[in-house]
Amino acid sequence: MPRKVRIAPSILSADFAKLGAEVRAIDAAGADYIHIDVMDGHFVPNITIGPLVVKALRPHSTKPFDTHLMISPADPYLKNFAESGADIISIHPEANPDLAASVKTIKGLGKKAGVVINPGTDVSVLDGLMDLVDLVLVMTVNPGFGGQSFIKSQLEKITAVRAMINQTGRAVDLEVDGGITPETAKLAIRAGADVLVAGTSIFAGGPERYAENIAALRG
Repeated sequence: MPRKVRIAPSILSADFAKLGAEVRAIDAAGADYIHIDVMDGHFVPNITIGPLVVKALRPHSTKPFDTHLMISPADPYLKNFAESGADIISIHPEANPDLAASVKTIKGLGKKAGVVINPGTDVSVLDGLMDLVDLVLVMTVNPGFGGQSFIKSQLEKITAVRAMINQTGRAVDLEVDGGITPETAKLAIRAGADVLVAGTSIFAGGPERYAENIAALRG
């Protein structure tokens, strides 16, 4: 049975001057998740938003808030993001020295836990975690900025993670983020992805194009 492809628009590409309206628009256009990129200017070379903005956006959509923490350290902020309305909290192995403990903390807060695999990170970081995680995010760009090109060498990694998920028999999301367009979406889905994060390709053309842009990524 084919996996249902879900789309998670990244609000990093939204108009920050009217962020609440943008979230409402992508929700209405068919988004499955709302992807929130949190960057600290330390772990990655950019600064975006924090828990207060997540809390402010929460009333604008009932869709799951898929929150990607590109921050180090992440542990001191897990509770803040959980209380602000994040539904899924994804963290990087490089920023969390005891990854299993961090994943358990997220789960203990009643949220779904994700682990992020950068282009330079080996899938072996997932060893011992596959029975705990709810989502694995494979980055197909180096994190920190939107608008980058898809790194095709990461398709093998997507395939490897899909095999690991299938072995568990659990419903673990395999999310792919970076350079997702209608063309690269097909490659990611073929490799095993079932959640696609996209910013530039969804927000291009303004709100009247959002539904069309989201539909184009589902394949």
